[in-house]
This record gives sequence, C-alpha cells and structure tokens, in this order.
Amino acid sequence: MDTEQSLSFNQLKELNDRFDQQLQALDGNQPRAHSFSWKKVLLNVLLGIIALPLPFFLLVRASVFIYNGYQTNGWLALSIGCLATVLLLLLYGAILVYKFGMGKKALKYIFRGVLVLVAAYTFYGVLYYSSLNTKTDEIHTYYRSLHPIMRVALTTVTLADSEVVVTDIQRSPEDYQRMGLSEKEHSLHYMQASGYVHAVDLRTKGRSRWKNWMFEYSFKLLGLSTIRHVGTADHLHVYLPLNK
Repeated sequence: MDTEQSLSFNQLKELNDRFDQQLQALDGNQPRAHSFSWKKVLLNVLLGIIALPLPFFLLVRASVFIYNGYQTNGWLALSIGCLATVLLLLLYGAILVYKFGMGKKALKYIFRGVLVLVAAYTFYGVLYYSSLNTKTDEIHTYYRSLHPIMRVALTTVTLADSEVVVTDIQRSPEDYQRMGLSEKEHSLHYMQASGYVHAVDLRTKGRSRWKNWMFEYSFKLLGLSTIRHVGTADHLHVYLPLNK
C-alpha cells in the first residue's frame, strides 16, 4: 500500500484557504504604512499659518476688547490679554506634549518658557520702538506717551510690515496752527485723561494700494479704529477710542 496519497481538489482548496487566512492574520498584526495625502499636508500647512500669528492677534484683540467692553484700565486690559495669550500657547504646548509623547515634566518647562516669552514681547512692545520706523527723532521721543495697548499693536503690525513709518503721535493745539489747520478740541493726539495719547498717524504715501488695504485692515482686525486721510498729507489715522 502506497504511503503517499494524492490530495483531492477540495483538500487543496481547504489548505489554500487556511493559508490565506493565516497571511491575513499576520498582515493585520503588522503596522500599516501611512499613505501620503496632499489634503493632510495642506491642512497642516493651513493650521500652521493660522497658529503662528494667532497669539499676537489674541494679545492685542483681547486687550482692546477688555478695555472698551468692560471700561477697564489700559494696563489691566493688557495684562488680561497677556493671560489669554499664555493660555493659548500652553494649549499649543499640551498638544505637542501629547503628540510626541513627552512627559509631564516637559509641560512645566513649556509653561515657564511661555511666561517669559509673552512677558518679554509685551515689555518690548511697550518700551521700545525703532527710530527707523518713525519720521523724525522728535516723533520717536513721543512713543511712550502712546497708550500701552496702542504701542503693542503698533509693534505687532510693524513686525509683520517692516516698512511702517509713524508720521505723528502727540500734538498740541499750537501744532494744528503751525500746520495751517483749524484747532481740534477733541483730538486723540492730545494727552487724554488716561494719561496717554490715543492716536497715531502712519504713512501711506508711496505704498501700493493692496499694501495700504492690508495695512488698514490689520489694525481693524486687532480691534482698533482707523480713518484714511487722503490728499497732500495722505496717511492712516489709527486710534483707540476712549472709555465712555
């Protein structure tokens, strides 16, 4: 009697099916390679474009909202804007910690770094502005007479557009007479009861139309008010309305 027996067709089919099942089970246990997706890449780029300027925007926009909406002191409003920015950056940090599997200790260092970063940027905006972005040295000396929220807003816009030129900040009634203009009783270029000037004039002459459009609406997005003065003294008047 032969020890070797030929397998029937059904037996071969059964063995083949079992082999396929084993391959599928083995394949299911292996990590699958991530397929490349242009949609995912574009989404990540878009999120990055939004996430990068968002903290700067929030710092000023929240400060203006608190100042005008709740009639608060300017420094208090700016402090709340800083707090909101810190919370946003901490959210960024928490996402990074979760995504890259970093320990909780990393979050502590991120928290300290965020505090230093926001404080340093705010103090920089409040205390310093390049003389290269002011029309004259005299105008530059008036920078710290500008409302602190206005200073941080101006620094933020200048960071995005290095061609910003401040043409006027603080004025007196005599300045209007010297310019051949009628004296304005309620000009926000005067020192206000808040102890600060609430308006600044910025050069628009010699700039392209689309740049001036983006220039104007960047301040509007930050919550400030603008008036475009055209003519021989073409400029953008940006101001922080007084509390009622």
